[in-house]
Amino acid sequence: MINITKMIENQYLSIEEVAKTLKVAYLTVYRWIQSKKLIAYKAGKQYRIKENDLIEFMKIRSPKKTI
Repeated sequence: MINITKMIENQYLSIEEVAKTLKVAYLTVYRWIQSKKLIAYKAGKQYRIKENDLIEFMKIRSPKKTI
């Protein structure tokens, strides 16, 4: 059985919202999706990115600090 509460808790973002958040071009986010670097779900003709997937993506992509 699908847990509806868990589905509602997941926040989904559009490519435009992700691009604004990361301060990159729309096309950059689209390319990350096409190259499977960023997980996205297709809803009709639009892509949606889970907020949790974006957070994981940002952790992986962030530069490592060296001491």
